[in-house]
Amino acid sequence: MHFLVHNSNLVTVAVMGMVHAALLFIMWAAGVMPLVQFNLLSVIIYIFCMALCRSGFVMPVFISIIAEVTAYTVISTHYVGLRCGTYCFLFSIVPIIIYFGCFLFKGKKRLIIIALLAMNFAVFAFLYVFFTPMPPVYDVPASLRTTLVLLSAFAMVFATIFYNFMYIYASEGEVNTLERENRKLSVDAKEDALTNLLNRRGFLPLIEPIMKDEEKGHFCIAFCDIDNFKRINDSYGHDGGDEVLRHITALIRREMHGCDICRWGGEEIIILMKDYDLDKAREKAELLRRNIESNPTVFFNKRIFSTITIGLAENKADHREAEELIKVADERMYYGKQHGKNIVVWETLQA
Repeated sequence: MHFLVHNSNLVTVAVMGMVHAALLFIMWAAGVMPLVQFNLLSVIIYIFCMALCRSGFVMPVFISIIAEVTAYTVISTHYVGLRCGTYCFLFSIVPIIIYFGCFLFKGKKRLIIIALLAMNFAVFAFLYVFFTPMPPVYDVPASLRTTLVLLSAFAMVFATIFYNFMYIYASEGEVNTLERENRKLSVDAKEDALTNLLNRRGFLPLIEPIMKDEEKGHFCIAFCDIDNFKRINDSYGHDGGDEVLRHITALIRREMHGCDICRWGGEEIIILMKDYDLDKAREKAELLRRNIESNPTVFFNKRIFSTITIGLAENKADHREAEELIKVADERMYYGKQHGKNIVVWETLQA
């Protein structure tokens, strides 16, 4: 079905070419030579349309289909009469007009679709009124007349079912694509694009429910900041700085397995250490600090050594908001920045 949707114009002209090839033989058997010649011309037109489809020219193909079917319906009705049912070919292009028209015309231009449908009905009304009292030019045998009626009816029913199914399939494909994009946008709204860590929007909602749960409210926050990050950017460019961020992120993920990690902004990273008391958090944060210190980032065959300063804060009953607890960890990290960097600070000291 995927092939049919994306090659529907090519399939359309191929099927219509085969229908006219079949009509050519039927008219030849009935001895209606003017329609044999017209069907031969129609087959040539649709072969040319197939070449246009392959080149991506959809509009000329759309116009050719409408013009050819309309002309054939009028001429065939003149030669073989209404009883042969060739006017049904007019109805077979109704779903084609709607299906292709919706892709070709947007906005107010879709009034063209309504105009084409109105013209289609007007042609049918003219044929029915004008040719009902008139005898056909050729008297087609009953067996061939039945064949023509069945073929034209088949074309009408097939087109209606086929193009409605195609439209439904294409619409469902668009809906599924939109749903995938919406899910991706939802993830993007909660994740940092560079590091794939949570951002503030995705991180804060994780803390607040835990703070309100007395049983699960035992945790620590680690506020990390990469030391001398501006100097790294100045020395190695922003690409080098981005690579350092990605490298340190990977080290934190590996060392702090099971913890929620957030890129708070710039070179700042926050870790939610669930089920950690302060002593356990100090040991883990120190291991992380030493791990980052001893594992440089490799960037274009250069080794970029970097360190981090970490401020720790333990959740306590007097902390009502997540931002309050984060602020405590941030202040301790800042104290560490002012007193040597590359350290873990777990208590509030006077600067």
